[in-house]
Amino acid sequence: MSAEKHPQSLAPCLLISMPQLLDPNFARSVVLLCEHSPEGAFGLVLNRPTGQKASAVIQLTPPPAGDSGLKLWVGGPVEPQRGWILLDRQPETDGVVQVSDQVFLSSSNTLLRHLLEGPPPSRCRLLVGYAGWGPGQLDHELTQSSWLIAEPNPELVFDTDGDAMWEQALRRLGVDPLSLQTSSGVH
Repeated sequence: MSAEKHPQSLAPCLLISMPQLLDPNFARSVVLLCEHSPEGAFGLVLNRPTGQKASAVIQLTPPPAGDSGLKLWVGGPVEPQRGWILLDRQPETDGVVQVSDQVFLSSSNTLLRHLLEGPPPSRCRLLVGYAGWGPGQLDHELTQSSWLIAEPNPELVFDTDGDAMWEQALRRLGVDPLSLQTSSGVH
């Protein structure tokens, strides 16, 4: 992933799924779009908690010396064995990309170990997997009105409960979730 922005890139932004998006991986989802170019797009679903502690799932050698209690989230259906760390400030480690104001992304094993062992920052998300789109795929979904676009907001990204995030993201745009139609065509 690169920090360079393509001129027609939507990233960084939040993608908020519309009811007509039938893919179960993205129903009622909020995705942090980190990269968008003619070659494709990369993002992380923000509102899919696993309900598990990261230490119970992640295998490190040697095992972590402690358990910070950090929870694990599903970032998307692609490469579910791959981990991503979202933070609200830049950590003192290499391999960190600033996605937006107060949102930083890393996949550093050193940082991962530090977060698992010890108290993690309050604004941190550890995700497995990611959302990926091939060339033109996301653009096509946007023309089909599958997504609404919003500015990335650190409060929404880090402080909002996963179950409430989709509705909160819509309300921040001034959209009443109950007013959304689930079918296409004229109503």
